[in-house]
Amino acid sequence: MRSLSCWALAYEDYEQDGLRARAEQALGELAQALIDNPTLHDAVTAALGAREKALEAQQAAMSALNLPSATDVERLERRLRSFSQRLEDVEEAIDDLSRELGALRREKAKKEPKKAKANPQP
Repeated sequence: MRSLSCWALAYEDYEQDGLRARAEQALGELAQALIDNPTLHDAVTAALGAREKALEAQQAAMSALNLPSATDVERLERRLRSFSQRLEDVEEAIDDLSRELGALRREKAKKEPKKAKANPQP
């Protein structure tokens, strides 16, 4: 196995840093050339425009077939969850009222026999 001196290690790091800097500079120049290229700019613009038109055509076709979009389904799902939560709240309120009514009836049942015993009817 070969041993490297500190100087050799430092030189290797220096070479790697220089290579990395040259690679970053080359990539930056390439990216700038692509950004400045009018043909590429026109192609990207045309592709984005075609995408928009395709989405509009898809929405029109789904609408003509009376099919819901993903957005429609998600909105319906949110509304159903909201309705379900409200229904659960109503069920809980009915349960609370039922318990209170049961307690009132038990209280009334306890008091009525005492009244019947206190006022015997002839």
